[in-house]
This record gives sequence, C-alpha cells and structure tokens, in this order.
Amino acid sequence: MANGVQEYLDFVLPLVKDAGKELVSAKDYEVEFKGEDFDVVTIYDRKIEDILIKKLKERWPDHKFIGEEESYINGVSELTNSPTWIIDPIDGTANFVRGLKDSCISIGLVINKEQTLGVVYNPFMNELYTAIQGQGAFLNGNRIVTNGATDIKKSVLNYEISLAVSSKYYELYMYRLKHLLKHIGGIRSMGSAVMGLCYVASGRMEAYQCDGLYPWDAAAGVLIVREAGGYVCDSRGGEFNLMDPNFLATATKNLSEKFMEIERKADEERENNRIKERKFQI
Repeated sequence: MANGVQEYLDFVLPLVKDAGKELVSAKDYEVEFKGEDFDVVTIYDRKIEDILIKKLKERWPDHKFIGEEESYINGVSELTNSPTWIIDPIDGTANFVRGLKDSCISIGLVINKEQTLGVVYNPFMNELYTAIQGQGAFLNGNRIVTNGATDIKKSVLNYEISLAVSSKYYELYMYRLKHLLKHIGGIRSMGSAVMGLCYVASGRMEAYQCDGLYPWDAAAGVLIVREAGGYVCDSRGGEFNLMDPNFLATATKNLSEKFMEIERKADEERENNRIKERKFQI
C-alpha cells in the first residue's frame, strides 16, 4: 500500500504546482455566488478542478472523484472502498478574490474509506503540505508536528466565525463563542478551513474549529493534522465523519477534551433556551 500511495503523491504533486501557477497569475475574472452571499466561486475554481480531475482520470480511470464544484452541481457521492480523490480547487475563494494569501488547493485521497493521502498547496506563500497515512506530515519536505499545547488559557483558537452569518449556524457559533472567550488566550478567523487545519499541524495555532462544511474542506487537512500528532474529533461529540465534517482540530487530545467540555456546556445552554422559548410560545 505504501509504495502505491507514494506513486499517487509523485503523480499529483506536479499537477498541484501547475494549478498553483494558474492561481498566482489569475486576473480579470468575475465572481459568482453559490446560494449564500458569502459562498463565492470563480472560473478558476472550475478550471483548476477540471484540470486536476481530467489528468487523474486519464491516469487512473477506475478511480472515483468528489470535487467541490462538481459535487455542488451533481451531489456528493457516498464513499466506497474504491480509491476516491476529494478535491477543493480553491479553499478560501473569498480570500483569493480579495488578494488575501490564505487560500490553497487541496487534494485528499481516500482508499477503503480511510484518509490515505493529503496534499495542500498555498502558491501565494509557496507552502506545500503533504501527508501519507502512517508516514508523518511535511511542509516543503520538512517534517512538521503540532506545538503540543495542552493549556487552553494559552491557546489561540482559529474559529471560522464567518459561517455565523448563515441563519442555520448563527446560534451554534455564537453560543460557543460566548463560552470559549472566557477560557482561551486568543481568537482568529482565517477564512480557509484547509489552511486552518494546516496551521494546527505546523504548530502555528493550537486549535481550529468549523461546523457545517463538506468533505473537500477536510479530506486533506484532517490527515495532515493527525500525521503531525494532532487530534481531530466531531465537534458535536464522537468520531470525526469525513462525509459530514463538523470538526475540532487541536494540537493534542488533552486540549481537545478541554475545548469540548466548554462547548458541551454552550450547547446545553442553547438547547435549554430553545426549550424555554418553545414553552413561552405555547
């Protein structure tokens, strides 16, 4: 298996780097919206995804594919035991269109329903993150590990609060934020789920959290965090589910438990207030 995965990595790396050149040179493009006012897409999202999938299909025609733009139109397929490439052509498109550098190309490979390979490339910072299951995580070829943090009071949380603009997630995010701010050392919101995960893996952040995402937001980054020694769980409690990713990623399991204890109290308060409101309406 290991030799086969290395072959996949060796093949996909030049594709990712070529796609990065397309991003860096992008100009004069229109911005479109995909339903929500904050969910933007450009021709480069579609162009890069098409290029990557086309090349991979030519090399491995029996493999399966899940891509952000393709899946938005056609629906997300369920995972099978077949090798499945999960692609986000531009994670952080809202950053990209504003000239901010926190955006990247993300490719994950799942085999037998297990995250096996992760590649994340930020061409604006010339940062290439890679991981193969069981072989560690790397940044530009150098081994990376999380910073090993366990003290929540000294931890900086990268919290994707921008999703709170959606009415579906507003209460969830705001209740948790209210509770977390009393205990953490700082907060950031970077606008890219994949980069947020990689920042935990490389030790730049102690924790990253985002709810309401899609497989392509987590297929590469979650593996990179785990291979760097970090911990990822479902923010609702329980095991992380790639096909329904609501995740908390932390430098250590110990730190995750401290975050989750606080968030469970926030979720309980939110539910109790909902019950009170329903009783009042009756």
